[in-house]
Amino acid sequence: MAKGPTPGQMRAGQWKQELPKFISPEQLPVEFGGTMTDPDGNPKCLTKINYGGEVPKSYYLRNQVRMQYEHKMTVARGSFVQLENEILFPGCVLRWQFASHGADIGFGVFLKTKTGERKRAGEMVEVLPIRRYKAHLVPEDGSLACLKAGIYVLRFDNTYNLVHSKHINSTVEVLLTDQTFVKKTESFQAVDLTQELTSVGPSQNFHLCSSLLW
Repeated sequence: MAKGPTPGQMRAGQWKQELPKFISPEQLPVEFGGTMTDPDGNPKCLTKINYGGEVPKSYYLRNQVRMQYEHKMTVARGSFVQLENEILFPGCVLRWQFASHGADIGFGVFLKTKTGERKRAGEMVEVLPIRRYKAHLVPEDGSLACLKAGIYVLRFDNTYNLVHSKHINSTVEVLLTDQTFVKKTESFQAVDLTQELTSVGPSQNFHLCSSLLW
């Protein structure tokens, strides 16, 4: 590793003379003051160094992703918006898609028992912890298997930002499961699992759990 003055300590225009003092000239391209070249004599050593360049427009995600969202909302600075979705029976899947504009947004999922009651996050059951998503760069697409019936609250959180509001586009849907799954879930809840597991041998426990769940 090179030791000595940093680039900030070198005078403008003298860096080519300084670099060979700390890096072997044979390992330094001619472009940077050394003697190393490509086999074809290129002083930039393009076969060894990737200088980067302009990102091809074909790599731009913003122009490729054209989602059609159902809702538009503004989350005020230092505030939050909560969307309620009632799940009538276990086994349903709650799916969400959202994108923010210009900056990230906090998002989490909570569970409460009564509709209409405005509750703080700390007063509800946390299902998916709030964290900040960079949905302004890549749209977020997620889902949750609802193991309990109740009111699932999707919380868009901007309490950490006291300067800027956030504009959000979102789509939320509830995917219903078939009645077979519902019946098996209800039977699973009705069975004293501990008693069942102790009444069979250890090698049969896995098969019992599998039959109850599926």
